[in-house]
Amino acid sequence: MAEVITMPRLSDTMTEGKVAKWHKKVGNKVKEGDILAEIETDKAVQDFESEVEGTLLYIGVEEGSAAAVDLVLAIIGNEGEDISGLTGGTTASASGSEEKKSEEESKTENESTSVEQTSAEVPAGVEVITMPRLSDTMTEGKVAKWHKNVGDTVKEGDLLAEIETDKAVQDFESEFNGILLKQGVEEGGAAPVDTVLAIIGPEGTDVSSVGAPKTAEKSSDKPAEQKNETKTEEKSVAPTANTSSSDRIAISPLAKKMAQDKGVDINSVQGSGENGRIVKKDIENYQPSAKPSSSVPTVNPAAQVALSFVQGEDTETPNSQVRNIIAKRLSESKFSAPHYYLMVEINMDKAIEARKEINSLPDTKISFNDMVIKATAIALRKHPQVNSSWAGDKVIHRGNINVGVAVAIPDGLVVPVLKNTDQMSYTQISAAVKDMAGRAKSKGLKANEMEGSTFSISNLGMFGIETFTSIINQPNAAILSVGAIIEKPIVKNGQIVVGNIMKLSLACDHRVVDGATGAQFLQTLKTYLESPLTLLL
Repeated sequence: MAEVITMPRLSDTMTEGKVAKWHKKVGNKVKEGDILAEIETDKAVQDFESEVEGTLLYIGVEEGSAAAVDLVLAIIGNEGEDISGLTGGTTASASGSEEKKSEEESKTENESTSVEQTSAEVPAGVEVITMPRLSDTMTEGKVAKWHKNVGDTVKEGDLLAEIETDKAVQDFESEFNGILLKQGVEEGGAAPVDTVLAIIGPEGTDVSSVGAPKTAEKSSDKPAEQKNETKTEEKSVAPTANTSSSDRIAISPLAKKMAQDKGVDINSVQGSGENGRIVKKDIENYQPSAKPSSSVPTVNPAAQVALSFVQGEDTETPNSQVRNIIAKRLSESKFSAPHYYLMVEINMDKAIEARKEINSLPDTKISFNDMVIKATAIALRKHPQVNSSWAGDKVIHRGNINVGVAVAIPDGLVVPVLKNTDQMSYTQISAAVKDMAGRAKSKGLKANEMEGSTFSISNLGMFGIETFTSIINQPNAAILSVGAIIEKPIVKNGQIVVGNIMKLSLACDHRVVDGATGAQFLQTLKTYLESPLTLLL
């Protein structure tokens, strides 16, 4: 019996999905686990696997088109089976979509790549690549660097450019083979999402009228050609970027979801599938290494863009996309969420002893920040109200504990997220924080690695800051600020002795977390840090 496959909801904010590419055509045999299509959500492009076996009888959404969640995406059944009752008509629409897709593949009409800027029909074999939407809030992208120049040969998987979004700088790979015929956006320039980024096709193809902007095209073509001549030295360095940690990793959607749920870093997983693809059993059998990655660069956490001081001379620095969005988000948070602050002092004497014992184990090295993250995640289990979000007419109590860890980068601040932190061990937390912090500073984080936090932690203790308050990272309802461990006199058993004191500050959204709730959470956290063995109870 035929199975109707509907447009899946691949993210919590997804309302519709766009079929970026079909991997199967009508009439093809489909096995369980085969990739049916690539679905572009409001956050990323994800592979969509079939959960049933049979023949692909009907395609409900054409390549390049979008459909609302739960609408018919495809129908799989027995070859020759009548599915007119499932499609509301004859299967002619299926063959119609097949014909359209064939036309699309031969590029005689090129409907899937048409954009607002296209002023003429696209020649055969030519692909128009548009500015991708790399995050849910992205409206435009800036080309931080081109890795291919006009005239260069491009293969599928080659790095085309580095795109700066409102959250990070991400590598953008080509999905096509051919010659780079045109750069629609100059290096350092920005363009709205879905406008022409590049054109790839057969060598010598005239694309002067394709993707022409509303302003004169000739003036924009010349700088691109000049850049091709003047950047030969940069071109020779470009291939190094293909081996960076931000390269695309082949992984099945199920394995990817399992890795996120378990807090497994997929960069450290060896795939056993075809061409090294990571599959379900690789995640199930994954054993994390306690040894910290030697590939993580040592970067000064406070690194900022180098500025030169000239007496009496004012200078200006244009805001990056990241800086602009940070300003916008923090302003919205500060002025929309009624913040209040709770502070507590923690005696870290036993935590220092516990860390010393843990680090005496072979190939093990954890930080006090790792201990705070672990204790916080376990405390959130007991106080789910703190692990919640304000949603206008309701409060959403999050089912997972995903702790965001603030990391300073030259452009400001990013918050990579440890998924299901409460289920992670000290060594897993340590390895994940080192990896993501290192990649954040080298602009190698993916957008999905900075989404989905339910609580955030900011630590300035390494700078000697004793106490401070932070602005809530919405949609979280609270953020924990961690100060330095300072030796100071304390009273213990009626005697004045030297103690190791760390101050914590909790900023809460009063719409979600009441004062008593926040105080109880801090008391639980204090107990865990002052008596680390209680984490085992």
